[in-house]
Amino acid sequence: MNYLKLVNFEVNRFIKIYIVLLGITMVSQIAGVIVKANQYVGDVNQAIYEELTPKAEFLEMYGQISMGMLTRSMWFTGPIALCIAALLFYLFLIWYRDWFGKNTFIYRLLMLPTARLNLFWSKITTIFLMVLGLVAVQLLLLPLENLFLRMIVSKDFRMDLSIIQIIDQSGYMSVFIPTQIMDFFINYGIGFMVVVVLSTAILFERSFRFKGMFLGIVYGVSCTLLFLSPILITELIGVGANYFYPNELFLIELALGLIIVAASIYVSHFLIKRKITV
Repeated sequence: MNYLKLVNFEVNRFIKIYIVLLGITMVSQIAGVIVKANQYVGDVNQAIYEELTPKAEFLEMYGQISMGMLTRSMWFTGPIALCIAALLFYLFLIWYRDWFGKNTFIYRLLMLPTARLNLFWSKITTIFLMVLGLVAVQLLLLPLENLFLRMIVSKDFRMDLSIIQIIDQSGYMSVFIPTQIMDFFINYGIGFMVVVVLSTAILFERSFRFKGMFLGIVYGVSCTLLFLSPILITELIGVGANYFYPNELFLIELALGLIIVAASIYVSHFLIKRKITV
């Protein structure tokens, strides 16, 4: 079984739960737009037609509704937080479920005629495919939700925003949907590093059990401290943010990130090949 078949196998094992997460996100966000927009229209009608508040005064008090405002409601943040929590949980489940249960399935996987490191890469790839899939669905949802908002609220009472403006105004969306290509590589590069380090920590625990749990925690904390060391050193010596130029700090963090990823891959390869036996 080659790498691509392993990825397909891992995706198929999670696809039902993944579709449920996508469904919850879609239903919640679309329902949120409809509910919030209708509530706003209700407030407009009550203020202007019942309380006889001038339109200009209403807009001065409450402002126009926009998709940027709606993305900060629980209708949006709730399902997104649920998806993030589910994927973080799955990062551990994707490893541990193969060891537990009626049959220790991991031993069948380890005996497959393929490089053991392919198991490592297939699980990490699956996590990233799931993340990118959620991001793609969110990007498809935003124009549709924007359309619903325009259908419900008249132009005078809404602020039309581009997709980039919606992402920027939401605040949190710009983390996983960066509007700048460099931010994309930085954010997802850090995410990739975190996934690799956590997977290595899990392999420590699986290789040495109780002692491995301690080693995994130490390894994870050490990688975190190493990556944050330029910032921590700057804070400790009390010279503020001007100790490193932005370009210098970026290059240092890039180098540290590459070292951490390379070391984690090497250690994971050693553990899965030498310490986890069938």
